[in-house]
Amino acid sequence: MAEEYAEKRQDARPDALSRAWDDLVRTARRTAAEGLVVGTSGNVSVRVGDTVLVTPSGIPYDRLGPEDLLGVDLAGHRTLGTLTPTSELPLHLAVYRTTGAHAVVHTHAVHATAVSTLVDEIPAVHYAAAMLGGPVRTAGYARYGTPELAAHMLDALRDRTGCLLRNHGTVTHGSSLDEAYDRTAQLEWLCRVWLAASSVPGRAPSLLSRDQLDEAAEALRDYGRRD
Repeated sequence: MAEEYAEKRQDARPDALSRAWDDLVRTARRTAAEGLVVGTSGNVSVRVGDTVLVTPSGIPYDRLGPEDLLGVDLAGHRTLGTLTPTSELPLHLAVYRTTGAHAVVHTHAVHATAVSTLVDEIPAVHYAAAMLGGPVRTAGYARYGTPELAAHMLDALRDRTGCLLRNHGTVTHGSSLDEAYDRTAQLEWLCRVWLAASSVPGRAPSLLSRDQLDEAAEALRDYGRRD
């Protein structure tokens, strides 16, 4: 499949949109390969100027090629391609309209989705929470693909770069697809840690203070990575 994709790519336009689409497809396939989505669930987008490239609805990621490039403007009108955008397009556009993000990743990661049914906020059980701006909030439930869900998400994303969606999954954003994806992976890991720690009978996880999280965030900015 990778060889077939590379052959098709040779005929694609060698411009910023084509390169961004390649990165989007690669990131979308990674979410599936690493178990963050099942089937055609979840979606990925990247912003190039005033164009948002986004995964289409109902097409497995391993079938996407350069000829499937799909773009919309910030109002949601399709400007590139012929496929139908993901039903979660309102989520992605809401992020781009209200933040400086250049990429958004939405998944149905198992542990994060489980935690979204249990708590309104993931406590700071590890300094990885600093990568997301602090304890991660859970957005109120609304049906997928609705403006209501996008509004709940924006509330939960206030001063954060990721959130849970109640009984649904995760949303993270970043300055690049790599950064947005890394935040998704860290959020799923953080949820696994919280579930494991909070499941010990008679014990409650110790939590980091706001000062400790701020210190971790400063160190992350200095070093650009975790230990």
